[in-house]
Order: sequence, then structure tokens, then C-alpha cells
Amino acid sequence: MTAISSPRDKYNAVWIIFFILGLGSLLPWNFFMTATMYFTSRLKDPPANQTSNQTVDGRDTRNVLEATFNNVMTLCAMVPLLIFTCLNSFIHQRIPQKLRITGSLAVILVVFLLTALLVKVYVAPLPFFTLTMIKIVFINSFGAVLQGSLFGLAGILPASYTTPIMSGQGLAGTFAAFSMICALATGSDLRDSAFGYFITACFVILIAIISYLTLPRMEFFQYYMESSTSRPSGEKKNKTDFLKKESPDEKQPVVSLMEDDGKPGVTVLRIFSKIWVMAVSVCFIFTVTIGIFPAVTVEVKSTVANGGWDTYFIPVSCFLLFNLMDWAGRSLTAFCMRFFPVCVVRPP
Repeated sequence: MTAISSPRDKYNAVWIIFFILGLGSLLPWNFFMTATMYFTSRLKDPPANQTSNQTVDGRDTRNVLEATFNNVMTLCAMVPLLIFTCLNSFIHQRIPQKLRITGSLAVILVVFLLTALLVKVYVAPLPFFTLTMIKIVFINSFGAVLQGSLFGLAGILPASYTTPIMSGQGLAGTFAAFSMICALATGSDLRDSAFGYFITACFVILIAIISYLTLPRMEFFQYYMESSTSRPSGEKKNKTDFLKKESPDEKQPVVSLMEDDGKPGVTVLRIFSKIWVMAVSVCFIFTVTIGIFPAVTVEVKSTVANGGWDTYFIPVSCFLLFNLMDWAGRSLTAFCMRFFPVCVVRPP
């Protein structure tokens, strides 16, 4: 099989499916993150015990749960994300790709359905705070497995098919911010807006599940899947590995990042020695952005208090603006790939 004889991606269907899957991979975290107004409103003290939830004479009168919500939310999101991203090297060897992707999307869908139902149910502030953090841990843990699986799946296709995943992830934040702004613009009660907001997320996740189940029927995708599995009989096949070792004559089994059989091949240290500049740069960038957004940025207050601008200040200036730039940056990779070569690690 050669690239010349490969079928065309009719109507860019596979590209669109990977875009939807990329959208679904980061949509859960972004929907929880942009709904901080709703979550903090559920953490207020009972009316009999609260006088005001705003600053009085320069003092912050929020209770402990409200004041710490954004910081704890970020920790509960990023720590599981980091742990399961690191564990992906082990998980992909033990759990089939289809189960990883459909299972992760199904769990995320259930979490959003539960979140939407809880909008209509009264829960005391402390149990609600605890339950919300547990849900954030779940969606980011399974989200990390989902992201790793998607990039592994895209690895069997041409390099340009990682772009729709990146672009879809960028759109996830923009879509979440825009949905929140539309919900607020309806003028309905905050809880009613939140219910519609989370139901919208459920609908998008459901579309992502249907799209993934449709993917194996695409001729373009089938061709590359068959190419990736054309290995010597008796060898263990893994369709979604990033790194493969090839001899001049035939394809060899996938090299595990954690194996050390004494033979020269691809190792984590060899890979890192070639990409360490980019890896460290990305690490520093995420350290700054995740450290500030959203835990710090959502605490910024507008000096313009008229015209209802306070209601839209955080959704527009914090979430929408940040995610629009994020989407633009991710989408630009499609153009940058034409001018910058892809770094490929090959065994000696």
C-alpha cells in the first residue's frame, strides 16, 4: 500500500469526525470552568445567615466555600489530568482503544446528566461543593484518557489529521463561553440557564459518541487501520501507538516506552533529547496559563458597574477572549506545518 493509492477522505468526513472528537475531549472541563457563577451561587450561606455576598467596606464577605471554589476546582482538575496523562503509556497497552474512547465519553455524558439533574435539586452547600469536586476529578481523569487515545488514533492517519483535534479542542472553550453568554442573555433565572447549559453539553457529547461509532465505516479510515495492522502474524498488534520501530525489510512490533530489552531502539530519554526545548517551553506556558486561568482571572472585577456589564464581564473578557485566542493558536498549526518540518524520532 502506498500513499498514492490511498482513498480520498470524501467530504472531509474523517477530518470532521476528528474535529468533533477534539471538541468533545475538552468540552467537559470548559463547561464546568465557565459555569463558576452557577456553582458559587449554590454555595452561598442560607438567607438567614447571610447579609451580603459582595464586598462591604473593602472586606470580602463570601463564605469559605465560595472563596476557595476556583482554586480547589483547578487543583481537582489539573492533578488528575496530569496523573492520567502520565498513565496513558500503561493504560493503552491494557485497555482496548474502542473501550477507552467510548467508555470515557460515556462516563463524561453520565456526569453531565447528573449535573443537569442536580440543578433542579436542592443540596446543602458543603455536600454540593464535595460532589462538584468529585465530578471534576472524574471528567478530567477520563478526559486525559480520551485525549491520549484520540491523538494515538490520529497517529495512524496522515500528520494533518492531528490538526482537527487541536482545533476542536480550541473551539470547546469558545463554544462553552458563547453558550454561557447566550444563557445569560435570555434573562432567565441562573439555575434555569445552567440547566439548559449542561443539557447542551450532553447533546454535544452524544454527537461525539455517534461520530466515533461512525468512524470505522469510513473507507479512508479503514485503509489506514488496515495498513497499521499489516504486521507479521503472531505479533501483538497495537493500532494506536505513537512510536513504531521498523527494519529495512519489514515492520516490527511496537516498542513500548517502558520496556528495556537491551536492544537499541526508541526510549523516553532519546525522544526527550530531541524535543526537550519544545517540551520545556510548552511546560512553562501551561504552568503560567493554568496557574492564572481561571483561578485568578475570574476574581477580576470590572470598574464599570452600569448597563449590566458586570454580568457579562467575566464570561466575555475572561473566558470568551481567552478561548478565542486559544482556538486561533491551535488552528494555526494547519498552516505552520507547511513551513516547519515534523520531528520524527527514528531508531539508529
